[in-house]
Amino acid sequence: MISSIIFIILLASASYLFYKNISKIRRNILLGKDIDRKDNPKQRWETMAMIALGQKKMVVRPVAGILHIIVYAGFIIINIEVLEIIIDGIFGTHRVFSFAGVLYNFLIGSFEILALGVALGCAIFLIRRNIIKLKRFASKDLDGWPRSDANYILITEILLMTAFLFMNGSDSILQSRGEAHYIQAGSFPVSSMLSPILSGLTNETLIFIERFCWWFHLVGILAFLNYLPYSKHLHILFAFPVTYFSNLKPKGEFQNLETVTNEVKLMLDPSLTPPPPPETPLKFGVKDVFDLTWKQLLDAYSCTECGRCTSVCPANQTGKLLSPRKILMDTRDRITEVGKNIDTNNGTFADDGKTLLGSYITEEELWACNTCNACTEACPVNLDPLSIIVDMRQYLVMEQSSAPAALNSMFTNIENNGAPWQFSPSDRLNWASED
Repeated sequence: MISSIIFIILLASASYLFYKNISKIRRNILLGKDIDRKDNPKQRWETMAMIALGQKKMVVRPVAGILHIIVYAGFIIINIEVLEIIIDGIFGTHRVFSFAGVLYNFLIGSFEILALGVALGCAIFLIRRNIIKLKRFASKDLDGWPRSDANYILITEILLMTAFLFMNGSDSILQSRGEAHYIQAGSFPVSSMLSPILSGLTNETLIFIERFCWWFHLVGILAFLNYLPYSKHLHILFAFPVTYFSNLKPKGEFQNLETVTNEVKLMLDPSLTPPPPPETPLKFGVKDVFDLTWKQLLDAYSCTECGRCTSVCPANQTGKLLSPRKILMDTRDRITEVGKNIDTNNGTFADDGKTLLGSYITEEELWACNTCNACTEACPVNLDPLSIIVDMRQYLVMEQSSAPAALNSMFTNIENNGAPWQFSPSDRLNWASED
């Protein structure tokens, strides 16, 4: 009875904390400007199924892709057993689903094979990050917390899978000895290999190991759940909505500003009736996270920090400062900072003297981008760092008149001559008369 009460309190507390943290993230995302992503629902469902569930873009790099599928699928499927653990914890039962007989045996056996796959996959990922040190994981973008975050999660998953296997290994031996309520249930193809380690132990020791691993697995899952809002692994949950709300337009299609479009139309046809002046002064582009759309903020929270975007970025490859991964990470850091500011000031934002542009992302990074869309194509969950870069450059040009000299020269020529070149329209065909 006491154990069940402790279990219920723990479960309720963890669920409440998770709800509270996710609610804050939702609040932060909705600080962004509105954007319509409700069109083509059929195509959106198909995109989500292929990219988030089917992980179509992950297997472009086969080694990482296949390992990720094993780890992701294994970790999610194995945690179906958490439902049984929850019911057992509340009602004080043991393997409550064992009535399923052969199906139950098949499921437990499958879970064990997947658990071994997850543990091995995570171990390989740790080696790739910390021993082989692949270039995209050795970047300065990941210095500090991001690098530690990835290692913590991989180690935690290995420990959880190990606890799961030791729990089953102890359980199976207790079953064979007819101990207490350890009824004959389940198939243990992997944990049975632990018998040489466990078979010489007393029943009391085995019960302690089984119960310790049972609680460790449960507490670990609940702790992992509440760690997600502070981790890059939030993409486990957000991969589905972020792919559903993907930009379905052709990559690189520029978003025209209605006000600018209207001005151009008036220049071409002065007889048109000008639109009424706006009630508030117009603001172009993005200076801080409040100027971004909710989808761009959702992208920032969904970044897996895998570095595929940066590894294919031609600007980054040639030594320039730009890293598309850093753009998303900086955006997430800034909106998180803004959220904490709002919490501290009773629901209102107090100017902290910082902005996304300048305090986090520099002009040098923005102008290094050649808008090739390699980053958006490479992202395994369809994130769009380029849209943030373009919107921030729009602010620099239209609000600050700040652009590289070559671009300013081109802008001047277009305005004065209707072309990027410094020749008047009347002189454009002079080349044709030359010998």
